[in-house]
Amino acid sequence: MSTESLSDAAIPKEPGPRSSNRVKVLAGIGGAILALQLYVWIRWITGPYFERVPSGPSEPPLYMKIPLMANAVVLWVGLPFALWFFIIRPWVRERRITLDGMLLVSMALMFFQDPFLNYFNTWCTYNTWLFNMGSWAPYLPGTTNMEEPGAMVAEPLLTNAPGYAYGVLLITIVGCWIMRKIKSRWPTISNFRLIVATYGIAIVFDFVMEALVMLPIGLYTYPGAIQAVSFNAGTYYQWPIYEGLMWGGVQAALCCLRYFTDDRGRTIMERGLDSVRGGFIRQQFTRFLAIFAGVSACFFFFYNVPAIYLGMHADPWPEDHQKRSYFNGGICGEGTDRPCPHPDLPLPRNHSGYINNDGELVLPEGATMPPVIPLERAGQ
Repeated sequence: MSTESLSDAAIPKEPGPRSSNRVKVLAGIGGAILALQLYVWIRWITGPYFERVPSGPSEPPLYMKIPLMANAVVLWVGLPFALWFFIIRPWVRERRITLDGMLLVSMALMFFQDPFLNYFNTWCTYNTWLFNMGSWAPYLPGTTNMEEPGAMVAEPLLTNAPGYAYGVLLITIVGCWIMRKIKSRWPTISNFRLIVATYGIAIVFDFVMEALVMLPIGLYTYPGAIQAVSFNAGTYYQWPIYEGLMWGGVQAALCCLRYFTDDRGRTIMERGLDSVRGGFIRQQFTRFLAIFAGVSACFFFFYNVPAIYLGMHADPWPEDHQKRSYFNGGICGEGTDRPCPHPDLPLPRNHSGYINNDGELVLPEGATMPPVIPLERAGQ
Protein backbone atom coordinates (compact mmCIF):
# COMPACT_ATOMS: atom_id res chain seq x y z
CA MET A 1 0.00 0.00 0.00
CA SER A 2 1.40 3.44 -0.92
CA THR A 3 2.09 6.21 1.58
CA GLU A 4 -0.59 8.34 -0.10
CA SER A 5 -3.24 5.71 0.39
CA LEU A 6 -2.20 5.19 4.02
CA SER A 7 -2.49 8.87 4.78
CA ASP A 8 -5.86 9.05 3.04
CA ALA A 9 -7.11 6.14 5.10
CA ALA A 10 -6.01 7.83 8.30
CA ILE A 11 -8.09 10.91 7.61
CA PRO A 12 -11.66 10.45 8.83
CA LYS A 13 -14.18 11.06 6.08
CA GLU A 14 -17.08 13.42 6.55
CA PRO A 15 -20.43 11.65 6.50
CA GLY A 16 -22.35 12.12 3.24
CA PRO A 17 -25.83 13.55 3.11
CA ARG A 18 -28.41 11.35 4.78
CA SER A 19 -30.71 9.48 2.45
CA SER A 20 -34.36 10.50 2.72
CA ASN A 21 -37.26 8.09 2.55
CA ARG A 22 -39.74 10.89 1.91
CA VAL A 23 -40.42 9.92 -1.68
CA LYS A 24 -41.12 6.31 -0.67
CA VAL A 25 -43.53 7.33 2.09
CA LEU A 26 -45.34 9.78 -0.17
CA ALA A 27 -45.45 7.23 -2.98
CA GLY A 28 -47.13 4.81 -0.58
CA ILE A 29 -49.72 7.46 0.28
CA GLY A 30 -50.21 8.29 -3.39
CA GLY A 31 -50.63 4.60 -4.21
CA ALA A 32 -53.29 4.22 -1.52
CA ILE A 33 -55.18 7.28 -2.83
CA LEU A 34 -54.98 5.98 -6.40
CA ALA A 35 -56.25 2.55 -5.34
CA LEU A 36 -59.19 4.18 -3.55
CA GLN A 37 -60.02 6.28 -6.60
CA LEU A 38 -59.97 3.31 -8.95
CA TYR A 39 -62.14 1.29 -6.55
CA VAL A 40 -64.72 4.10 -6.24
CA TRP A 41 -64.77 4.82 -9.96
CA ILE A 42 -65.22 1.14 -10.83
CA ARG A 43 -68.11 0.85 -8.37
CA TRP A 44 -69.69 3.97 -9.87
CA ILE A 45 -69.34 2.86 -13.50
CA THR A 46 -70.69 -0.63 -12.76
CA GLY A 47 -73.39 0.51 -10.32
CA PRO A 48 -76.82 2.16 -10.47
CA TYR A 49 -75.52 5.73 -10.02
CA PHE A 50 -73.90 5.69 -13.48
CA GLU A 51 -76.99 7.34 -14.93
CA ARG A 52 -77.63 10.70 -16.51
CA VAL A 53 -79.25 13.31 -14.29
CA PRO A 54 -81.87 15.11 -16.45
CA SER A 55 -82.05 18.90 -16.56
CA GLY A 56 -85.80 18.98 -15.80
CA PRO A 57 -88.45 21.27 -17.26
CA SER A 58 -86.40 24.48 -17.12
CA GLU A 59 -84.39 25.46 -20.19
CA PRO A 60 -81.08 27.31 -19.77
CA PRO A 61 -81.05 30.65 -21.59
CA LEU A 62 -79.01 31.08 -24.75
CA TYR A 63 -76.40 33.18 -22.94
CA MET A 64 -75.64 30.04 -20.92
CA LYS A 65 -75.84 27.44 -23.68
CA ILE A 66 -73.43 29.11 -26.10
CA PRO A 67 -70.48 29.62 -23.70
CA LEU A 68 -71.06 26.26 -21.99
CA MET A 69 -70.89 24.38 -25.30
CA ALA A 70 -67.95 26.48 -26.48
CA ASN A 71 -66.12 25.77 -23.24
CA ALA A 72 -66.59 22.01 -23.63
CA VAL A 73 -65.52 22.04 -27.30
CA VAL A 74 -62.40 24.11 -26.63
CA LEU A 75 -61.35 21.92 -23.70
CA TRP A 76 -61.69 18.68 -25.66
CA VAL A 77 -60.07 20.07 -28.80
CA GLY A 78 -57.15 21.25 -26.69
CA LEU A 79 -56.75 17.97 -24.78
CA PRO A 80 -54.81 16.08 -27.53
CA PHE A 81 -52.44 19.05 -27.86
CA ALA A 82 -51.88 19.09 -24.10
CA LEU A 83 -51.15 15.35 -24.09
CA TRP A 84 -48.73 15.77 -26.99
CA PHE A 85 -46.93 18.79 -25.55
CA PHE A 86 -46.63 17.66 -21.92
CA ILE A 87 -46.32 13.87 -22.23
CA ILE A 88 -45.83 12.42 -25.72
CA ARG A 89 -43.29 14.88 -27.15
CA PRO A 90 -40.92 14.80 -24.15
CA TRP A 91 -41.08 11.00 -24.18
CA VAL A 92 -40.33 10.79 -27.93
CA ARG A 93 -37.44 13.25 -27.65
CA GLU A 94 -35.87 12.32 -24.33
CA ARG A 95 -37.51 9.04 -23.25
CA ARG A 96 -38.70 10.62 -20.03
CA ILE A 97 -41.79 12.17 -18.51
CA THR A 98 -41.26 15.72 -17.33
CA LEU A 99 -42.54 17.24 -14.11
CA ASP A 100 -45.31 18.99 -16.05
CA GLY A 101 -46.34 15.68 -17.58
CA MET A 102 -46.68 14.13 -14.15
CA LEU A 103 -48.54 17.19 -12.89
CA LEU A 104 -50.93 16.91 -15.84
CA VAL A 105 -51.89 13.34 -14.91
CA SER A 106 -51.99 14.15 -11.19
CA MET A 107 -54.32 17.10 -11.74
CA ALA A 108 -56.56 14.98 -13.96
CA LEU A 109 -56.83 12.44 -11.14
CA MET A 110 -57.42 15.30 -8.68
CA PHE A 111 -60.85 15.57 -10.36
CA PHE A 112 -61.86 12.63 -8.16
CA GLN A 113 -62.08 14.93 -5.13
CA ASP A 114 -64.59 17.31 -6.71
CA PRO A 115 -67.70 15.82 -4.99
CA PHE A 116 -66.08 15.99 -1.55
CA LEU A 117 -67.24 19.57 -0.98
CA ASN A 118 -70.84 18.24 -0.64
CA TYR A 119 -69.73 15.50 1.74
CA PHE A 120 -72.31 16.21 4.49
CA ASN A 121 -74.53 18.86 2.92
CA THR A 122 -75.23 19.97 -0.63
CA TRP A 123 -74.10 23.57 -1.05
CA CYS A 124 -72.68 23.41 -4.60
CA THR A 125 -74.38 22.10 -7.76
CA TYR A 126 -73.48 21.69 -11.42
CA ASN A 127 -75.60 22.45 -14.46
CA THR A 128 -77.30 19.17 -15.44
CA TRP A 129 -78.03 20.49 -18.94
CA LEU A 130 -74.42 19.51 -19.68
CA PHE A 131 -73.57 15.89 -20.46
CA ASN A 132 -73.22 13.87 -17.28
CA MET A 133 -73.48 10.35 -15.96
CA GLY A 134 -74.33 11.16 -12.38
CA SER A 135 -71.50 11.08 -9.88
CA TRP A 136 -69.42 8.73 -7.74
CA ALA A 137 -70.24 10.78 -4.61
CA PRO A 138 -72.41 8.03 -3.00
CA TYR A 139 -69.41 5.69 -3.01
CA LEU A 140 -67.08 8.04 -1.16
CA PRO A 141 -66.21 6.42 2.19
CA GLY A 142 -68.18 7.92 5.06
CA THR A 143 -70.35 10.31 3.05
CA THR A 144 -73.85 10.80 4.45
CA ASN A 145 -75.40 13.04 1.78
CA MET A 146 -78.74 11.81 0.42
CA GLU A 147 -78.55 11.15 -3.32
CA GLU A 148 -80.33 8.76 -5.65
CA PRO A 149 -79.68 7.49 -9.18
CA GLY A 150 -80.80 10.20 -11.58
CA ALA A 151 -81.29 12.71 -8.75
CA MET A 152 -77.97 14.02 -7.47
CA VAL A 153 -75.24 16.61 -7.99
CA ALA A 154 -73.89 15.45 -11.35
CA GLU A 155 -70.35 15.90 -12.63
CA PRO A 156 -70.20 17.46 -16.15
CA LEU A 157 -67.61 15.11 -17.64
CA LEU A 158 -66.98 17.03 -20.86
CA THR A 159 -65.78 20.11 -18.99
CA ASN A 160 -64.48 18.99 -15.60
CA ALA A 161 -62.20 16.17 -16.73
CA PRO A 162 -59.99 18.18 -19.16
CA GLY A 163 -60.47 21.33 -17.10
CA TYR A 164 -58.87 19.77 -14.06
CA ALA A 165 -56.16 18.15 -16.20
CA TYR A 166 -54.48 20.77 -18.35
CA GLY A 167 -56.65 23.75 -17.37
CA VAL A 168 -55.31 23.80 -13.82
CA LEU A 169 -51.82 22.96 -15.09
CA LEU A 170 -51.75 25.94 -17.46
CA ILE A 171 -52.87 28.24 -14.66
CA THR A 172 -50.11 26.78 -12.48
CA ILE A 173 -47.51 27.38 -15.19
CA VAL A 174 -48.64 31.00 -15.55
CA GLY A 175 -48.51 31.34 -11.76
CA CYS A 176 -44.90 30.12 -11.73
CA TRP A 177 -44.06 32.59 -14.50
CA ILE A 178 -45.49 35.38 -12.34
CA MET A 179 -43.46 34.15 -9.37
CA ARG A 180 -40.28 34.33 -11.46
CA LYS A 181 -41.18 37.85 -12.57
CA ILE A 182 -41.72 38.92 -8.97
CA LYS A 183 -38.40 37.36 -7.95
CA SER A 184 -36.66 39.09 -10.84
CA ARG A 185 -38.16 42.47 -9.95
CA TRP A 186 -37.45 42.11 -6.23
CA PRO A 187 -34.48 39.71 -5.91
CA THR A 188 -34.30 40.00 -2.12
CA ILE A 189 -37.94 39.08 -1.52
CA SER A 190 -38.28 36.23 0.97
CA ASN A 191 -39.95 32.97 0.05
CA PHE A 192 -42.70 33.69 2.55
CA ARG A 193 -43.56 37.04 0.96
CA LEU A 194 -43.36 35.50 -2.49
CA ILE A 195 -45.87 32.83 -1.44
CA VAL A 196 -48.18 35.44 0.11
CA ALA A 197 -48.04 37.52 -3.08
CA THR A 198 -48.83 34.43 -5.16
CA TYR A 199 -51.75 33.61 -2.87
CA GLY A 200 -53.15 37.11 -3.24
CA ILE A 201 -52.89 36.98 -7.04
CA ALA A 202 -54.59 33.56 -7.04
CA ILE A 203 -57.53 34.94 -5.05
CA VAL A 204 -57.99 37.83 -7.49
CA PHE A 205 -57.75 35.45 -10.45
CA ASP A 206 -60.35 33.14 -8.90
CA PHE A 207 -62.70 36.09 -8.45
CA VAL A 208 -62.38 37.02 -12.11
CA MET A 209 -62.63 33.43 -13.34
CA GLU A 210 -65.53 32.28 -11.15
CA ALA A 211 -67.51 35.33 -10.03
CA LEU A 212 -67.36 37.11 -13.38
CA VAL A 213 -67.29 34.21 -15.87
CA MET A 214 -67.98 30.63 -14.76
CA LEU A 215 -70.86 31.33 -12.38
CA PRO A 216 -72.81 33.79 -14.59
CA ILE A 217 -72.64 31.40 -17.57
CA GLY A 218 -74.10 28.71 -15.31
CA LEU A 219 -71.41 26.01 -15.30
CA TYR A 220 -71.96 25.51 -11.56
CA THR A 221 -73.45 27.36 -8.59
CA TYR A 222 -72.96 27.84 -4.85
CA PRO A 223 -76.59 27.99 -3.65
CA GLY A 224 -75.60 27.24 -0.06
CA ALA A 225 -73.03 30.04 0.13
CA ILE A 226 -73.07 32.16 3.27
CA GLN A 227 -74.64 35.25 1.75
CA ALA A 228 -73.27 37.74 4.26
CA VAL A 229 -69.80 37.13 2.80
CA SER A 230 -70.80 36.60 -0.83
CA PHE A 231 -70.55 38.68 -3.99
CA ASN A 232 -73.89 38.94 -5.87
CA ALA A 233 -75.62 37.37 -2.86
CA GLY A 234 -79.12 36.04 -3.45
CA THR A 235 -78.56 35.22 -7.13
CA TYR A 236 -77.80 31.88 -8.77
CA TYR A 237 -74.30 33.20 -9.51
CA GLN A 238 -73.41 34.27 -5.96
CA TRP A 239 -69.71 33.84 -5.18
CA PRO A 240 -68.65 33.31 -1.56
CA ILE A 241 -65.45 35.13 -0.68
CA TYR A 242 -64.16 32.04 1.11
CA GLU A 243 -64.31 30.20 -2.23
CA GLY A 244 -61.55 32.50 -3.40
CA LEU A 245 -59.61 31.94 -0.21
CA MET A 246 -59.90 28.17 -0.53
CA TRP A 247 -59.18 27.75 -4.23
CA GLY A 248 -56.58 30.49 -4.06
CA GLY A 249 -54.83 28.36 -1.45
CA VAL A 250 -54.94 25.32 -3.72
CA GLN A 251 -53.62 27.22 -6.71
CA ALA A 252 -50.87 28.93 -4.74
CA ALA A 253 -49.81 25.58 -3.25
CA LEU A 254 -49.65 23.99 -6.71
CA CYS A 255 -47.57 26.91 -7.98
CA CYS A 256 -45.17 26.52 -5.07
CA LEU A 257 -44.95 22.77 -5.64
CA ARG A 258 -43.82 23.40 -9.22
CA TYR A 259 -41.73 26.51 -8.55
CA PHE A 260 -39.56 25.45 -5.62
CA THR A 261 -37.36 22.73 -7.12
CA ASP A 262 -33.73 21.75 -6.57
CA ASP A 263 -30.86 22.04 -9.05
CA ARG A 264 -32.08 18.86 -10.75
CA GLY A 265 -35.59 20.18 -11.24
CA ARG A 266 -37.08 17.96 -8.53
CA THR A 267 -39.85 19.03 -6.22
CA ILE A 268 -39.85 18.67 -2.47
CA MET A 269 -42.00 15.57 -2.88
CA GLU A 270 -39.19 13.75 -4.72
CA ARG A 271 -36.50 13.93 -2.05
CA GLY A 272 -34.75 10.56 -1.80
CA LEU A 273 -35.62 9.45 -5.34
CA ASP A 274 -32.06 8.26 -6.01
CA SER A 275 -32.42 5.67 -3.25
CA VAL A 276 -35.26 3.94 -5.12
CA ARG A 277 -33.99 0.72 -6.68
CA GLY A 278 -35.55 -1.46 -9.34
CA GLY A 279 -34.84 0.36 -12.56
CA PHE A 280 -36.04 3.43 -14.39
CA ILE A 281 -39.70 2.47 -14.64
CA ARG A 282 -40.06 1.76 -10.93
CA GLN A 283 -38.23 4.96 -10.04
CA GLN A 284 -40.44 7.08 -12.28
CA PHE A 285 -43.63 5.43 -11.04
CA THR A 286 -42.52 6.11 -7.47
CA ARG A 287 -41.85 9.70 -8.47
CA PHE A 288 -45.31 10.03 -10.01
CA LEU A 289 -47.10 8.61 -6.96
CA ALA A 290 -45.22 11.01 -4.67
CA ILE A 291 -46.12 14.01 -6.85
CA PHE A 292 -49.71 12.79 -7.08
CA ALA A 293 -49.86 12.59 -3.27
CA GLY A 294 -48.66 16.19 -3.05
CA VAL A 295 -51.19 17.45 -5.60
CA SER A 296 -54.01 15.55 -3.87
CA ALA A 297 -53.01 17.00 -0.50
CA CYS A 298 -53.13 20.55 -1.91
CA PHE A 299 -56.74 20.08 -3.01
CA PHE A 300 -57.90 18.15 0.04
CA PHE A 301 -56.44 20.25 2.85
CA PHE A 302 -56.65 23.73 1.33
CA TYR A 303 -60.10 23.30 -0.20
CA ASN A 304 -62.16 20.27 0.72
CA VAL A 305 -61.56 20.26 4.47
CA PRO A 306 -62.76 23.88 4.95
CA ALA A 307 -65.46 23.45 2.25
CA ILE A 308 -66.97 20.46 4.07
CA TYR A 309 -67.09 22.45 7.32
CA LEU A 310 -68.52 25.61 5.73
CA GLY A 311 -71.05 23.54 3.79
CA MET A 312 -72.60 22.46 7.08
CA HIS A 313 -73.29 26.16 7.86
CA ALA A 314 -74.89 26.98 4.52
CA ASP A 315 -77.59 29.61 4.05
CA PRO A 316 -80.97 28.89 2.39
CA TRP A 317 -80.82 28.40 -1.36
CA PRO A 318 -81.82 31.55 -3.29
CA GLU A 319 -85.12 31.53 -5.18
CA ASP A 320 -83.17 32.51 -8.28
CA HIS A 321 -81.45 29.14 -8.04
CA GLN A 322 -84.37 26.96 -6.97
CA LYS A 323 -86.57 28.00 -9.89
CA ARG A 324 -84.02 26.62 -12.39
CA SER A 325 -84.40 22.83 -12.51
CA TYR A 326 -81.10 22.36 -14.37
CA PHE A 327 -79.30 23.50 -11.20
CA ASN A 328 -81.31 21.38 -8.74
CA GLY A 329 -80.52 17.97 -10.22
CA GLY A 330 -83.81 16.55 -8.95
CA ILE A 331 -82.58 16.44 -5.36
CA CYS A 332 -85.03 19.00 -3.94
CA GLY A 333 -87.71 21.55 -4.72
CA GLU A 334 -90.65 21.28 -7.09
CA GLY A 335 -91.13 17.81 -8.49
CA THR A 336 -89.69 16.17 -5.36
CA ASP A 337 -91.02 15.65 -1.86
CA ARG A 338 -88.03 17.35 -0.27
CA PRO A 339 -87.33 21.02 0.38
CA CYS A 340 -83.94 22.31 -0.62
CA PRO A 341 -81.31 22.46 2.15
CA HIS A 342 -82.10 25.05 4.79
CA PRO A 343 -80.43 25.85 8.12
CA ASP A 344 -83.80 25.45 9.91
CA LEU A 345 -83.99 21.81 8.80
CA PRO A 346 -81.89 18.92 10.08
CA LEU A 347 -79.16 17.59 7.83
CA PRO A 348 -80.52 14.29 6.46
CA ARG A 349 -78.28 11.26 6.12
CA ASN A 350 -78.38 8.63 3.41
CA HIS A 351 -80.05 6.09 5.73
CA SER A 352 -82.11 8.43 7.89
CA GLY A 353 -85.53 10.02 7.70
CA TYR A 354 -86.08 13.51 6.34
CA ILE A 355 -88.59 16.36 6.51
CA ASN A 356 -90.78 16.55 3.39
CA ASN A 357 -92.35 19.62 1.77
CA ASP A 358 -95.35 19.36 4.10
CA GLY A 359 -93.17 19.48 7.19
CA GLU A 360 -93.72 15.79 7.95
CA LEU A 361 -91.07 13.31 8.97
CA VAL A 362 -90.57 10.60 6.35
CA LEU A 363 -88.83 7.52 7.69
CA PRO A 364 -87.00 4.96 5.54
CA GLU A 365 -89.07 1.99 4.41
CA GLY A 366 -89.53 -0.47 7.27
CA ALA A 367 -88.24 1.95 9.91
CA THR A 368 -90.22 3.06 12.96
CA MET A 369 -89.78 5.80 15.52
CA PRO A 370 -87.44 4.63 18.27
CA PRO A 371 -89.35 3.98 21.52
CA VAL A 372 -89.00 6.16 24.60
CA ILE A 373 -87.46 4.10 27.36
CA PRO A 374 -88.83 4.96 30.87
CA LEU A 375 -86.24 6.23 33.34
CA GLU A 376 -85.44 4.22 36.44
CA ARG A 377 -86.89 5.86 39.54
CA ALA A 378 -85.96 5.46 43.20
CA GLY A 379 -88.15 3.04 45.11
CA GLN A 380 -89.30 1.10 42.07
